[in-house]
Amino acid sequence: MRPFKPAAAAVSMASRLGAASTPPDARMVKTGFDPATYRHKLHFDYLISSGRLARAREVFDQMPNKDVDTLNRMLSGYSRSGDPAAAEDLFRAATYRNAKTWTIMMSVLAANGRGSDAVSLFGDMLREGEAPDHVAVSTVVNVPGCDVTSLHPFVTKLGLDANVVVCNTLLDAYCKQGFIAAAQRVFLEMPERDTVTYNAMIMGCSKEGLHREALQLFAAMRREGLDTSQFTISSMLTVSTGMVDLHLGRQIHGLFVRATPAHNVFVNNSLLDFYSKCNCLDDLKQLFLEMPERDNVSYNVMISAYAWNQCAGMVLQLFREMQTIGFDRRVLPYASLLSVAGSLPHIEIGKQIHAQLVLLGLASEDLVGNALIDMYSKCGMLDAAKTIFANKSDKSAVSWTAMITGCVQNGQPEEALELFCDMRRVGLRPDRATCSSIMKASSSLVMIGLGRQLHSYFTKAGHMSNVFSGSALLDMYAKCGCLDEALRTFDEMPEKNSITWNTIISAYAQYGEAKNAIRMFESMLNCGLYPDSVTFLSVLAACSHKGLPEECMKYFDLMKYYYGMSPWKGHYSCVIDTLGRAGYFDKVQKVLDEMPFEDDPIIWSSILHSCRIHGNQDLATVAAEKLFNMAPTDATPYVILSNMYAKAGRWEDAALVKKIMRDRGVRKEPGNSWVEIKQKIYSFSSNDHTNPMIAQIKAELESLYKEMDKLGYEPDTSCALHLVDDELKLESLKYHSERLAIAFALINTPPGTPIRVMKNLSACVDCHAAIKMISKIVDRDIIVRDSRRFHHFKDGVCSCGDYW
Repeated sequence: MRPFKPAAAAVSMASRLGAASTPPDARMVKTGFDPATYRHKLHFDYLISSGRLARAREVFDQMPNKDVDTLNRMLSGYSRSGDPAAAEDLFRAATYRNAKTWTIMMSVLAANGRGSDAVSLFGDMLREGEAPDHVAVSTVVNVPGCDVTSLHPFVTKLGLDANVVVCNTLLDAYCKQGFIAAAQRVFLEMPERDTVTYNAMIMGCSKEGLHREALQLFAAMRREGLDTSQFTISSMLTVSTGMVDLHLGRQIHGLFVRATPAHNVFVNNSLLDFYSKCNCLDDLKQLFLEMPERDNVSYNVMISAYAWNQCAGMVLQLFREMQTIGFDRRVLPYASLLSVAGSLPHIEIGKQIHAQLVLLGLASEDLVGNALIDMYSKCGMLDAAKTIFANKSDKSAVSWTAMITGCVQNGQPEEALELFCDMRRVGLRPDRATCSSIMKASSSLVMIGLGRQLHSYFTKAGHMSNVFSGSALLDMYAKCGCLDEALRTFDEMPEKNSITWNTIISAYAQYGEAKNAIRMFESMLNCGLYPDSVTFLSVLAACSHKGLPEECMKYFDLMKYYYGMSPWKGHYSCVIDTLGRAGYFDKVQKVLDEMPFEDDPIIWSSILHSCRIHGNQDLATVAAEKLFNMAPTDATPYVILSNMYAKAGRWEDAALVKKIMRDRGVRKEPGNSWVEIKQKIYSFSSNDHTNPMIAQIKAELESLYKEMDKLGYEPDTSCALHLVDDELKLESLKYHSERLAIAFALINTPPGTPIRVMKNLSACVDCHAAIKMISKIVDRDIIVRDSRRFHHFKDGVCSCGDYW
């Protein structure tokens, strides 16, 4: 018998079928051995795989026997091609669906920004009696805007609460929505946990500032022998950053350097971010240069780090390098560059970037638009920021917060509050960043009543457990003259970060409690947190306010030599102020010579004030001349120098300084004080007669002066106007603005309640002495914040120890 030889056509067909991913006999079985259906399905699968959707739809419509698997493949094809309308039309027309069909359609809607429609579709699925599987539940829980608290009971009812994938999704959603306690409950109740579980929980804790809890979770994960992924590394570096713990970060780096491929750009970017936020520029640069692969994020981190350290040249060099390498211009880090322009601030760079964005058609994007608002605000062009905000068609909570923050930064706290009210009226929910910004507005207005209202509002909104919101609240109480409430807030915070500690150290410094500020600094170190430049600035300010030159130099050297930080100009200013007020003018000159910055009005103002204290007329003349050139419209140096000459009997020199001041059109800023009574601000100027209660105010002061005379009060007429008779000098002292404000508060507040007065200038020596006596006579705490610091008067004593 001759061997069988198949025909050429049969061989060709057999080869095509043999090349198919599924054996032909299995396909035939699935199509019920119907050749026509089999051919249609084979052709349809080929068209879908090759992306020819229009032709695939034609074949789909012609198929005599459609099944749900074919429907799902067609929907997935539309999803991949970005055609949600066609997918939705097909879905609505379908008469047969399964759980996968619903899941695909929910994913399509969510991917196109229709989260609420996706959640509604899940409800339709349940109403039609289709039981969702774990993939469907995980999909809807991941939809932005999904209320996980409402969906969780359905998960339990469906019996999916033991599924690790579903539980991980629930846990992650709770963390992302800020419900960390609910996430912890899910975590504890899970019968099985994997790497994803721990990663989600660690990241959730770190985002809420619960860094120690995150560290404990990581330790538990290691004990259970679970594999660590790139997300674990990233999360733990976030924890190290939040704790400002350089040692921990280096340990994480070393622990995973062997387990993670060197080319893993995601992990390397996380390391870059960690070193940048710990201000380790040398480590940052070395890691960046050693990275075999870099992406947009790598350059973004480097640009942000150099911008924070005011290295504008490096920022521009990196940006040009990105352009040279050939990154798509549409994906360059414009938002980061705008942030850089705002931080420097450098308006010309900002305008050039804005122009590029307009040319590329990117200026209307939400992220970029918000960055433009922020940049123009930080550069002092608030009107430009307002224009961009007004022209935004879709204002998100981030947009409102950026505009509110801009108003606060530019000294318009009242407008910030109006925007906050408008934001709530349009139905947007303020987030933690909004909370922090509006608290700063309250601090600027020094309205403790408003601050307490905001405290109550944000507590109900669930934001006050967050470490950043808590730190903003602490700062608000401190700046409104409520140190006790600030300390209580600090003690009650469940988690504290470096910002929290910096804020409480600064509060003590502003109140002249240097020993407590230093004690807090030491406690911060004992908690394992690393101080940053802001921490040292507060400690040095505390030394300045209390006159501790030895301690000041100790911490200045500690900052430079132990922690390896480069001092800012503000640090040098504190050191110069401390040494000058202690009379160490030779050491002041040495610091000036060593300072790597140009001197500025703040530094010479400190020197001039020190000269006034110690009567150093020669150096005072030099300092005043410097200030006449640096700040020609500031009246302070003219007044101080003139008063020093007058006190020394150099009347001609004093008159000459006054003449120069008049000839240059420089006017002394009038002294103003204000006090809050029942959430309303009342302002007073010296010898003010505009208040309707002025007669009662003067009567109250006269009564106080009689009591003060009994205690031996003698007015210091050196604080009054010169070249007038003694009677006029005494009269001018009696009605200084802070005294009028205190008297008004005494009349309008219950006995025993504290009085808080704010003043735009530094308090004079005579008012300081008078207020000490008044606090003893009326048995009240009187807190006065002048242009330099707080004075807390109680029982005839001031917290500053008469050193200010």
